[in-house]
Amino acid sequence: MKIKSRQRWIAVAIFFLFMLLHQTDRLLIGPLTSSIMAEFNLSEVQMGGIVTGSLILGSIFYPIWGFLYDRFARPKLLALASLLWGITTWFSAIAPTARLFLISRASTGIDDSSYPGIASLISDYFPPQKRSRIFGFLQLSIPLGYLLGLLLALNFGPTIGWRMIYILTGMLGLFLSVLIYFGVKDIPRGSSEPELTSLPEIKLARFDLPQLMNLIKIPTLRYLFLQGFIGVLPWQVITFWSFRYLEVERNYTTQTISSIMIPAVLMIGVGYFTGGFLGDAVFSKYSRGRLYVSIAGVLFGALFLTVTLNIPKENVESFRILLALTCFFIPLASPNIASTVYDVVLPEIRSTATSIQYFLGNLGSAFAPLIAGAISQKYSLETALLSISLTAWLITAAILALSAHYLPGDMDKMHQSLRLKASGIKQKS
Repeated sequence: MKIKSRQRWIAVAIFFLFMLLHQTDRLLIGPLTSSIMAEFNLSEVQMGGIVTGSLILGSIFYPIWGFLYDRFARPKLLALASLLWGITTWFSAIAPTARLFLISRASTGIDDSSYPGIASLISDYFPPQKRSRIFGFLQLSIPLGYLLGLLLALNFGPTIGWRMIYILTGMLGLFLSVLIYFGVKDIPRGSSEPELTSLPEIKLARFDLPQLMNLIKIPTLRYLFLQGFIGVLPWQVITFWSFRYLEVERNYTTQTISSIMIPAVLMIGVGYFTGGFLGDAVFSKYSRGRLYVSIAGVLFGALFLTVTLNIPKENVESFRILLALTCFFIPLASPNIASTVYDVVLPEIRSTATSIQYFLGNLGSAFAPLIAGAISQKYSLETALLSISLTAWLITAAILALSAHYLPGDMDKMHQSLRLKASGIKQKS
């Protein structure tokens, strides 16, 4: 089955809407932190533990979702994830105690780990040379979702309260589940690979445990998995604690925080989009091009974050500009690392490969908000943000350089396997 161009772009639009609204719900916890802490009388460590709980549960479910996506219809499973998003968010909204809020908020991690199905479908909808820009476009939803959540929290939190906001976002999850179920079409795995596009029918082997072991044998992928374990730490810390850092340690007003965060978040979106296009452009000339762009983004992000956090509190304009520049470089790596995974992994096991990477990322960063909370109580949030981010990014740059060393050979092996599969299918037909 070949998917029509119109159906492909309808699916991309639905994916973007799902990710935008899901990220809004997921990232609302940051700007709503102070309100939730006040209602339940929580400390920074306790609040960090609530976020850690959802990350741990999400980590557990990543391999489960990956296995299911590689075995069954991906759109139907994504619709189920959206349904779970709506239900678990409603449980969070009505939780009467801190313990029940911890349990209900942790349960949202189940649907947070459902994204590998989207990535797998995109790899089948679009050929290799276009994937990074599509991933970059979809990842625009992350900063825009945060921005939408920020606007909801600032404009409606004081009037209708954080509980009603979560009830609203839960309703959106139920709506999206119906839209995905009826609006997204599945497609044979490997449909966009050059070796398979000319075949009248594509039948690839289903995922099994021996294939899982073969993933570990790919050197590029081993380093990308390790990068995932370390590289997400700064995201979790910055996403969760930045609002409170501006509010408490820099003593900025709500209006000032908005004037700082809105351009910063928009620049994250520009960084995702630019990173995808740059990665595809350099990839067209060099097989390691996407990883070159990723390494540059990580190193410049570390440099600009260091300069930004050392700007005096009273120099708001300089802080605003430098933070926006920092936020441009931070996401350059993301769409390119996602595409690189699919450059070395066979189509029938790509959801599982992505799930393992996300699993390790969540596992590695699950305790980051909690650790940052502990560091902030002893030192400051600024110390927590800077120490965790710089350490993780410098290690990440070194790991990506090792991954780039092995990438060309692993790409050749993957395409050779596809050519063998294609020749076998032609002989049978």
